[in-house]
Amino acid sequence: MDLGDRAESIRFLIRDRSAYFTDNFDAVFQAEGIRVIPTLPAVPRVNAIAERWIGSCRREATDRILITGERRLRLVVGECAKHHNRHRPHRSLGQRAPDRLTDPEPPIARDHTRISRPDRLGGLIHEYSQVA
Repeated sequence: MDLGDRAESIRFLIRDRSAYFTDNFDAVFQAEGIRVIPTLPAVPRVNAIAERWIGSCRREATDRILITGERRLRLVVGECAKHHNRHRPHRSLGQRAPDRLTDPEPPIARDHTRISRPDRLGGLIHEYSQVA
C-alpha cells in the first residue's frame, strides 16, 4: 500500500479491536511513521458514539451549509463540537453538557424567567440559557 504524499500529514490511526486488523495491517502504517492506536477494550460502543456525533453534526449543520473548502469545513465542524461539548444537554449526563458537569444545576424556569438565545453558524444552531 502506498499512501504517497498523504502519509506525511497522517500522524495517528485510531482503529477498533476487530480481528480484521492483523499485525500486518498495523505494520503497513507503522512503516510510514504513523502511530496505530486501538480503541480501549472496555469501550465497545465507542464507534456508535462517534457515528452518533457525526450524524448530529451533519443533520444540524453541514447538510444545511454550502461548504466551499477545507477551512470552511473545519470552522463549521469546530462550531458543532463547541456546541455539543459546552451547551447541548446530554440525557446520559443528567441533561448537562460534557464540559459543564461540575457546574451547579440551573434554577427551574418560572413564568417570567428571561431567556437569552445566542446563535451559532448564522442561526442554524440556537443555544438557550436563563438570564440571571
